[in-house]
Amino acid sequence: MLNSRMLKQFNQAYANDALKAAVYGASPIGIVVLLYEGAIKALSTASIAIQAGRFEEKARMISKAMDIVEGLRIALDLELGSDAARNLNDLYLYMKQRLTQATLKNDPEILEEVRNLLETILPAWQQVDRENAAAAAKAAAAQTGA
Repeated sequence: MLNSRMLKQFNQAYANDALKAAVYGASPIGIVVLLYEGAIKALSTASIAIQAGRFEEKARMISKAMDIVEGLRIALDLELGSDAARNLNDLYLYMKQRLTQATLKNDPEILEEVRNLLETILPAWQQVDRENAAAAAKAAAAQTGA
């Protein structure tokens, strides 16, 4: 029988393998979706950690969310000069600023604000991912003569 430590390790290994499989099979936009979902989850966990007084975990989860947001910001192609990229860049910088404040103040309301921003934008990325997947499937079917 598995003890709780072994079970936890098994769950972590499974989660890591599932994540690797999801990332391996994901499109670039699909990876953005996964990153948004990861940041949202980290912020939810950080809020719970604040309420439970687990400040080390809070710091780790906020740091994770900040790393994800910074990664999303760095991935923007600002050279193209699109308004959407510039607006997202500004929004990501704002989110990082607010997360820094949340860290210093142990303020779950700030975490909720940033999480809500991410949750507002996420459906647009999910829609683009679905449209790209549908277009790719249609193109593949056309090539095979289906």
